[in-house]
Amino acid sequence: MAETATIPSIAEHGASRLPPVELDSYNIELKDDEGFIGDRASKSAFRGIIENWRKQMRKTGDDPFGKEPSEDISKQTLDDLLAKGDVEAGGIVQGAIEEFSQELALVIRRYLKTKGWKDTERIVVGGGFRASRVGELVIGRTSVILKADKVDIELVPVRNDPDEAGLIGAAHLAPKWMFKAHDAILAVDIGDTNIRAGVIELNLKKASDLSKASVWKLDLWHHGDEKKVDREDAIKKLVGMLGGLIDKAKKDGLKLAPFIGIGCPGIITKDGAIDRGAQNLPGNWESSKFHLPGAIHKAISKIGDDETAIVMHNDAVVQGLSEAPFIKDVERWGVLTIGTGLGNARFTNRKDE
Repeated sequence: MAETATIPSIAEHGASRLPPVELDSYNIELKDDEGFIGDRASKSAFRGIIENWRKQMRKTGDDPFGKEPSEDISKQTLDDLLAKGDVEAGGIVQGAIEEFSQELALVIRRYLKTKGWKDTERIVVGGGFRASRVGELVIGRTSVILKADKVDIELVPVRNDPDEAGLIGAAHLAPKWMFKAHDAILAVDIGDTNIRAGVIELNLKKASDLSKASVWKLDLWHHGDEKKVDREDAIKKLVGMLGGLIDKAKKDGLKLAPFIGIGCPGIITKDGAIDRGAQNLPGNWESSKFHLPGAIHKAISKIGDDETAIVMHNDAVVQGLSEAPFIKDVERWGVLTIGTGLGNARFTNRKDE
């Protein structure tokens, strides 16, 4: 891959040793007779549970949700039904929360039996599903189920908004000393339906551990809503988003580090290729002829007067890293991101941090 040779090496793509933590496991793919275990705890699995409850209702009477497809019911509608509205529709939501929580608890038990997840003390739950009251209740109910089953582990929601956590974590992909003379970095979060790009204000003077890092500007593209999008279209759109953010930062006098941190689905190799797990992205991102960091570097070779450095890792890993400054009271912890699939990563805090 000739593109990789032009990128300055400041940190390893897909690294197991990261500034605040050791990465013990990520993108684990466990199977049973029904397929991948993680598929039981995805957004589509939750919607499938709702649909099954609705089918039962249709056999004996009217469906309280009417004709709207289960996958199209908004998160806000589901949240509102827990407090008011049709009692049977609310009952379906409650039943789905219970059933999904049982499935999530099963998945967690399976993960905890693996070598990489052994002795995990806390799990942070993120992803788009967490950004709702239904998601929060699933976290709480799953925690209760596990504790009742004498599984000694703590489940907590990701601290930041999941849309922002996947960007903020990019600041932990490279050593903090690199950013001391700068105000912010660029970050990218590539998902199966959305691509986000943002400017992360580091606020290192307020907190040297990056605990005050926050999203200054955010640009979002719902590529999942587009009928025909290929890989080249996606890269062109992403480069345009980043270019716009660079212009905004310059206009406001925000000093950007010549660095872009990327979170992307799948197994990320040391040279920045995607080995597997990106099958839901538009086009073939796993091709040996494609190198995402190289493609971005080719379009944005410099930020300010300095050559752009790019580091990429798995998107669940990056979202988990956003929690690193706040998890010092336990040694071994993990992250689960509930979205199109179930992203996962397990960390051990580094002793020298």
